[in-house]
Amino acid sequence: MQIFKSLIEQTAYGVCTKIGEKIGLSTKRIRLFFVYTSFLTLGSPVIVYMILAFWMNMRRYAREKRTAVWDL
Repeated sequence: MQIFKSLIEQTAYGVCTKIGEKIGLSTKRIRLFFVYTSFLTLGSPVIVYMILAFWMNMRRYAREKRTAVWDL
């Protein structure tokens, strides 16, 4: 079960983890809040999650691209 959990956390973009680190709350609480609000609002936080995931991946890509240029 631990292997499955770590696999999901690695491939789930890390949005909840990053928010938890910034705010100072546990990742579990952030995820529960996301799940509960998704049920209450019929899934609209999923759009926010996808936007945040896209933004985080673009920042990661830009950071990797910038370090690759400096390594040349």
